[in-house]
Amino acid sequence: MRAFSLGGLGRVYLVLVLLFLYCPIIVMAVMSFNESQFYTLPVKWSFKWYGALAGNERILSAAANSVGIAVLTTLIASVLGTAASLAFFRYRFRGREVMQLLLFPPIAIPWLITGTAMLLFFFWIGIGRGLHAMLLGHVALALPYVIIVTSARLKAYDPDLELAARSMGAPPWMVFRRVTLPFLAPGFLAAALFAFAVSFDQFVISYFLSVPGTSTLPVEIYTAIRKGFTPEINAISTIVIGFSMALLLGVARFYKFGGERK
Repeated sequence: MRAFSLGGLGRVYLVLVLLFLYCPIIVMAVMSFNESQFYTLPVKWSFKWYGALAGNERILSAAANSVGIAVLTTLIASVLGTAASLAFFRYRFRGREVMQLLLFPPIAIPWLITGTAMLLFFFWIGIGRGLHAMLLGHVALALPYVIIVTSARLKAYDPDLELAARSMGAPPWMVFRRVTLPFLAPGFLAAALFAFAVSFDQFVISYFLSVPGTSTLPVEIYTAIRKGFTPEINAISTIVIGFSMALLLGVARFYKFGGERK
């Protein structure tokens, strides 16, 4: 009986946590379909704000910048980070442990400090601000996440699998493609999703390194809220959240991260 009560309390607690997390998102999504600009109730269902969003070139341009930078960041950081994690896994060299420890400070240091440091450094070396500077900043932030995630996957990797493939006459490129890469695929995909999320969601670095007229979606949303909030922000936020959740659910379903159910 006591175990049943504890189990019931645990389920209630879980439901309350989920409600706390998702209620604001649900309200925002519902209000994106409300015809009124002032959130009057009852809700009058309408696609008015989605139509207004389709004609808002500033938000659409910022969203395109965010997607473009996030995709490039994901590609660059995933390739470089995976190569670095393989180097850490396969080779022993002086300073290896120190380099691995240095992966954590960029994650722990507040992004406000990191953004200020990047702004000063980029001006000092002549890079300045703009989309190219934002791309470099996002890659620098995403790299530690990629290396840590792929390195965690490599902890369970058996190097003897590669030795067995080579003993059968497989060239190095085939060993990597047929043995190493399939094993790394779930970790590589998880790391890529981390990199995309870090880049697409990044506000502080983008705010410091953007130039007038060229910004990302988080910066544009912040600017729009300061000038006067409109439900168009609800509309674009709902689209982004819906796409993100669909992508994550699809990936989780494809790779069965939760394991097989019996």
